[in-house]
Amino acid sequence: MRKPERSGFRSRPAGAQVQLPDLNALELLVAVAETGSLSQAAARFDISQPSVSALMMTLERRLGVKLLVRSTRRSRLTPAGLVVTDWARCVLESVAVFVEGTAALRSRQEDRLRIGASLTVAEHMVPGWLLSLRETLPQVHVGLEVTNSHKVIEGIRHNGFDLGFVEGPWGPRDVQSTVVGRDRLVVVVGPDHLWARRRSPIGGAELAATPLVLRERGSGTRETLEAALKTYGSVANPVLELGATAPLRTAAASGLGPAVLSAMAVQEDLREERLASGSVRTC
Repeated sequence: MRKPERSGFRSRPAGAQVQLPDLNALELLVAVAETGSLSQAAARFDISQPSVSALMMTLERRLGVKLLVRSTRRSRLTPAGLVVTDWARCVLESVAVFVEGTAALRSRQEDRLRIGASLTVAEHMVPGWLLSLRETLPQVHVGLEVTNSHKVIEGIRHNGFDLGFVEGPWGPRDVQSTVVGRDRLVVVVGPDHLWARRRSPIGGAELAATPLVLRERGSGTRETLEAALKTYGSVANPVLELGATAPLRTAAASGLGPAVLSAMAVQEDLREERLASGSVRTC
């Protein structure tokens, strides 16, 4: 007698061989993308460099995709590696939400605050705010979801979030909003890019006509840039479009193209000269 199929499970196509990646390997891949080297990623997790290298090779073998170009000086993500890293961040964020959610179920606390935040704000501003909130109201449980600005606003509109933090030059008229911080966008390129040695400012028309590495549509960073360059027509088709800032920083540093990103997000890269910034004459 044939066993009934379990509800909620789908059978894989015949011949499909899927090996799920190890979460530790995904964390290490993100660390390599952020630090630019296997040794620094190993130091972040206090493990040996050979262990990191072995995990990366195992990950490449499981996925069947070349992720890294290794050299004696640094490890550089391939174009496919940039995309996989972006997906890895989404997976890890979902895992973090899962862990946080199960912790909330265990705690059974009645006081809950559902927060949505865009990526740059979540990475650079929200942690300090949540620390202050915990010191003031330790009984309040916070659920944080990190997504782009458009989805945060939609979450507020449809009661998915109690509070939202987004980037952008303005707030929607149908949602109550207030300014809680300020940032600016900067043009960044790799140290070997022609613009890194350029002394004259970049014109707004030139920037609009240049293929860039960009955030996805719906992000506050993308919408702010497009609004600033509206005078010069539509922005050129991007070289690369990703849903997170860190892989775009890596892409710009590796020479794939200029990026326009949050000054807060690139300050460490500029300080350590992994990126160079240029000024825009009219934007």
